[in-house]
Amino acid sequence: MRGAIAAGHPRTAAAGAQVLAAGGNAVDAAVAAVLASFAAEGPLTGPAAGGFLLVAGRDAEPVVYDAFFAVPQRLLGEVEVVVVDFADASTQTFRIGPGTVAVPGLVKGLERAHRSHGRLDWDVIAQPAIDLAHDGVEINEAQAFLHTVLTPILRREEAGRRIYGRRDRVVTAGLAPTLEAIRDRGADAIAEVVPELADDLHAYAVEERVPDRVGFLGREVFTTPEPSRGGAVVGRALAELEQGGMGGPPGTPEEALRLVAALSAGYGGFAPGSPLTGTTHVSVVDADGNAVGVSSTLGSGSGVFRHGFQLNNMLGEVDVVGHGSHEPGTRLASMMTPTLVLADGRPRLVLGSAGSVRLSGAIVQVIASVIAQGLTVGDAIDRPRLHTEEGSVHLEGGWALRVAERLAAEGHEVVGWAGLNLYFGGVSAVEMLDSDELAAAGDPRRGGTGMVVRA
Repeated sequence: MRGAIAAGHPRTAAAGAQVLAAGGNAVDAAVAAVLASFAAEGPLTGPAAGGFLLVAGRDAEPVVYDAFFAVPQRLLGEVEVVVVDFADASTQTFRIGPGTVAVPGLVKGLERAHRSHGRLDWDVIAQPAIDLAHDGVEINEAQAFLHTVLTPILRREEAGRRIYGRRDRVVTAGLAPTLEAIRDRGADAIAEVVPELADDLHAYAVEERVPDRVGFLGREVFTTPEPSRGGAVVGRALAELEQGGMGGPPGTPEEALRLVAALSAGYGGFAPGSPLTGTTHVSVVDADGNAVGVSSTLGSGSGVFRHGFQLNNMLGEVDVVGHGSHEPGTRLASMMTPTLVLADGRPRLVLGSAGSVRLSGAIVQVIASVIAQGLTVGDAIDRPRLHTEEGSVHLEGGWALRVAERLAAEGHEVVGWAGLNLYFGGVSAVEMLDSDELAAAGDPRRGGTGMVVRA
């Protein structure tokens, strides 16, 4: 089927494109891509991940499948603390180890979405991921940096060192049997490979939620509701931009000031810390008008490995989920927010981002560039971004000096960055123009890519 897909890694996108070319729809392609990301993007997502799926069909209202993490009945062990050096972003402390593992729901969410909306058989869409796991994955430049900074986590155990011990290649053959089990038994396979969470996993239910909705320049924008906090940030920021305008053309001081105002309104004082946690996103649209966005995460990863994959550390992500104890079975908080823009009832833009608290701002800036300023998704994603936090404006490399000078003159403390940086998110986006022309783009900050299938 003709369609477009964008993802955080070329091999992830290729798996989804393969399924589109075989006649699958957007949901089939999204599921295939996410399963492939377990091999291609193992530090970020996997069988023990959680996520949100935003699905819209031509004749169906958009729906969010909440497959995010739940609190287990009991901790799996102790919590450990490691310090990770993110170079320009300085050092950050992470809580990892078995005591940080939450109940994952992503595979159940994929299964639910496919059962409700898919076209091809489950075993067909799982096969590209299995083939990829057997082959292994060459390490690209973006992954090389990520693997280096996450070394204390990825190589905490011998099992992790077997996967991430090489500089040129991720050895994922150990994941193949797990993916084959998912192909054969669906989400039930997760309880088999993480038996300590079996009772929690059997009790876990994917929640179907109504997306948050906001208007923006005559379009309808659908974002992710609670327990994600990110959708509300996107909605408030877009409302501010619609009310006050963009201020000026792309790259001008006036535009930067309006973006600062919009993001300040969007975050509204919500200012947890800024961990560079691991998230990835897949966006798909097909010629029939189906649109899907899937954001998934392991947090920063727990450093605990099972059957070729890493368990999550979401109970340790206190900057997002909060401190203190949580009631068993309750959903944890998130910032992830797959987002859909409809124009006259048709998908115009599907996007999502990595980047912890910064991902909402990245989504807002790409939407504004595409919808308000007429940029393509590729140009919108490649543009330098900014982020507001605790009274400061972080300005990505690429903004003109006069922008920084104007922001400072207006009383903002400016933190300048050199070049594009993964600190500012990792957007994957697809678009459908009025002519039905399709486009897709991944984020160069994190090695993402987009593909268009014309068959």
